Amino acid sequence: MPIRLYDTLSGELKALRAPGGAPIKLYQCGPTVYASPHIGHARPAVMYDTLVRYLKYRGYEVVHVLNFTDVDDKIIQRAQREGRAPLELAAAYAQEYLEIMDLLGVERADYYPRVSEHIEDIIRLVQGLIEKGYAYVAAGDVYFDVTAFPEYGQLSNRRLEELLAGARVEVGAHKRHPGDFALWKAAKPGEISWESPWGPGRPGWHIECSALALRYLGETLDIHGGGTDLIFPHHENERAQTEAYTGKSPFVHIWMHCGLLQLSGDKMSKSTGNVVAARAAIERYGPEAVRFYLLSSHYRKPVNFDAERLEHARRGWERLRNALRNIEAALVQAGAADSEPAAEEVVPAVAAVLSGPARELITQVQTVEGRFQAAMDDDLNTSLALAALFELAGAANRYLGGLSGAPDELGVQLLRLARQRLQRLGQVLGIVGSRETAGQGALTEQLIELLVEVRSLARSQRQWELADLIRDRLQALGITVEDTPAGTRWYRN
Repeated sequence: MPIRLYDTLSGELKALRAPGGAPIKLYQCGPTVYASPHIGHARPAVMYDTLVRYLKYRGYEVVHVLNFTDVDDKIIQRAQREGRAPLELAAAYAQEYLEIMDLLGVERADYYPRVSEHIEDIIRLVQGLIEKGYAYVAAGDVYFDVTAFPEYGQLSNRRLEELLAGARVEVGAHKRHPGDFALWKAAKPGEISWESPWGPGRPGWHIECSALALRYLGETLDIHGGGTDLIFPHHENERAQTEAYTGKSPFVHIWMHCGLLQLSGDKMSKSTGNVVAARAAIERYGPEAVRFYLLSSHYRKPVNFDAERLEHARRGWERLRNALRNIEAALVQAGAADSEPAAEEVVPAVAAVLSGPARELITQVQTVEGRFQAAMDDDLNTSLALAALFELAGAANRYLGGLSGAPDELGVQLLRLARQRLQRLGQVLGIVGSRETAGQGALTEQLIELLVEVRSLARSQRQWELADLIRDRLQALGITVEDTPAGTRWYRN
């Protein structure tokens, strides 16, 4: 089954084209770096990271570009207020963005181009648009002529007159048409600027993404991503100026747009202060829970930030994590704690002799990957993909709950298969298996095992009070210790 993604331009699900062995070219509009990232920035970052992970899981090579807008009115204004150089301020916030996304398990893109480092590319593109008759110079500014591009407005599915009504349109005394937008802005006193054929100035907002996409990915992209707030004017303008410059259509095969994360029903915005800091949310709920929360709704749907739902997501993630840890604990009891993978060829043989919870578990093991892929192939439906993992985790817990001791050899193979599926598919979503999480989890398991071992030693020496103290303290931490004829076993509640 092909991967199908919703294309904003056509308004339909489109099959991702297979570029004949060439990598999938993905351009993602990044942040304007003039303040600390808020949790709204995390949603598209996590969503496009999950898309890249899934494409690689399906065997595609991906070239992922995410830009930093480091030349902008808001950056200049904040730098002036703080008495800092604009590029210095932007670099600090770009680094903070990367560090916070690292916490959320967002894998680094292949390229992070910045506007300030590509002024020559931008000037060359603007000059080309002037020569082709799509742009004009006015008092040191350069504007794109929207009336020269007949398809202007198609991405946002409205006519030019409708787009201008109530939308953010740049003010300019020398514009020929109210919808014309700046490609190059003449320098104002005290502002950062560069020399150009039209005098000192700096790039307009929209031209940067065209120049950077052309530089790093070429004239045709497979996927272009951003939030729904970028459809107009940013992506509408980007599409127009790029296709006008190259003479090639389409510039983008699939335009993807992520729904906004809202606070009290309104868009999160640094400029209005209607935000929840990303770092604060991560510190309160944990990075895995925040990522789980962001993936629990379909990416195109706007979501209201809700502390209760985030807490529910944290508990959901813990159920998946605990299922994996319970499996590990059972394998430890069976003396099979190594990471040896289960042989896939044992599945038919195992399925033929099992019944009850074991039969349910092997059925889940056999079908979970197909259900996961079907969900993700259908416009990256992460909520359905998570549901498939929950069904497998639930079946594993029911199977483990029915054991009277350590699993036998057949059970070991079955649990290894379940572990393998949960880890592999959880890694695609980025909710299990990160290096940091795995390291912390392994250390936790070793500490629990050490305490259980000390308790067993205390029992053998008839130190009942110490043994009971260890058992009760572990119970308070959510760890149940049971003494069975097959030995002591522990599991997470």
